[in-house]
Amino acid sequence: MVKLAIDAMGGDFAPEEIIKGVNLSIEEHKDLELILYGDEEQIKKYLVPNKRVTIVHTPRVISMGEADPRREIRNNKDTSLVQAFTAVKENQAEGVVTAGPTQAVVVSAHIVLRRMKGMSRMALCLGLPDLGDGKQRLLLDSGANLELKPEHLVQLAEYATIYMKEVMGVEKPVVGLLNIGTEEAKGREFDIEAFHLLKDNKNITFFGNIEPKEMLASPCDILVTDGYTGNMVMKTAEGVAIAVGKLLKQGIMASSKAKFGYLFMKGVFKELKNKTTADSIGGAILIGADGIVIKAHGSSNGPSFQAAISLARRAVLGNVNEKMKAIIGDKDE
Repeated sequence: MVKLAIDAMGGDFAPEEIIKGVNLSIEEHKDLELILYGDEEQIKKYLVPNKRVTIVHTPRVISMGEADPRREIRNNKDTSLVQAFTAVKENQAEGVVTAGPTQAVVVSAHIVLRRMKGMSRMALCLGLPDLGDGKQRLLLDSGANLELKPEHLVQLAEYATIYMKEVMGVEKPVVGLLNIGTEEAKGREFDIEAFHLLKDNKNITFFGNIEPKEMLASPCDILVTDGYTGNMVMKTAEGVAIAVGKLLKQGIMASSKAKFGYLFMKGVFKELKNKTTADSIGGAILIGADGIVIKAHGSSNGPSFQAAISLARRAVLGNVNEKMKAIIGDKDE
C-alpha cells in the first residue's frame, strides 16, 4: 500500500475540491491509503467514507495570502500543512500532497523535512502541457530558487532524469538548458558553465541549449534553468494561453458564421483546453526534499487534485528519492 498525507485545507477551493479529488483517487487506486489533515467537520461534508481514508482533526490553516510563512510555520506547528509534512517526517506517510501556498510549501519542506543528504538545493519540477506530439516535458526550477549555481542545475537534472524514468516511463530522458540562443557560447557565464557541466555529466543525456519559444516542441524531456527564469517563462506561457483563449472567445462571439463554425470545432477547442489545464498535469514535485512532496495548483478542482495524488503515488512507487541518494552516494565515495 502507498500511504500519503493530504493537506485537506490548502488551496483556493478547499476542502470541497480537495476532498472530491480524494474520493476520485481512493476509488481509482486500490493500493492507496490517505490521511487527511484538516477540519474534520468540514471534511466529512464531502468525503465518501472509506476504510482506507482517515481524518486527523487539524482546524488551523495557513492562509493563501500569508505574508510571513516562515514565522507562521515555526510558531504554529498545528496547521494542516505542517501536520501533513510532519507525517512524512515521522514515517507515518510516504509523501504529502497539498494545494497550499507555494512559499509555505517550500518553507515547510526546508523546516520539517529538510533537504535530502547531499542535495544542494530543492527545486519545483513542473510538468509542461503536451500540445500534440505526445511528449511529456518537465521544467525546473520553476520558482523555488531565484538564483542557482551551475553545479546545482546538474544535480537537479540528475534527479529529474530519475523522476522521468521511474514516474513518467521515459527510458532515456533528454535534458535541455533553457537559454536565449542555441549556440554553445550563448547566455550568461552561469549558462555557459552549466552547459559544459551538463555536457560532461555521465548520468544524463544532454541535448544542448533550447530557446523558450521551442520549449513545448523541443526534442527534450527535461528543461533546466534557474528559478527566476523558470517562473517567468512558466507564467508568461500561462498568460499567453489565457489571452489566446479570450481572443478565440471574442472572435467566436463576433459573428453568426463564427458561432456556426465553432460547432464543428468544439471538440478541438475542448481538447486544447484539457491539455493546457492543471487537470492532466497534476502539479509540481518539490525535488531535493527528504520525502515526496507534490504541490498541486492553488486553484485545483477535484480532477486536478486527483492527478496530483496520482503523481505522488507514482513517485513513491518509483522510489525516486532512494535512487537519487544512490547517485549522490556514488559521488561521495
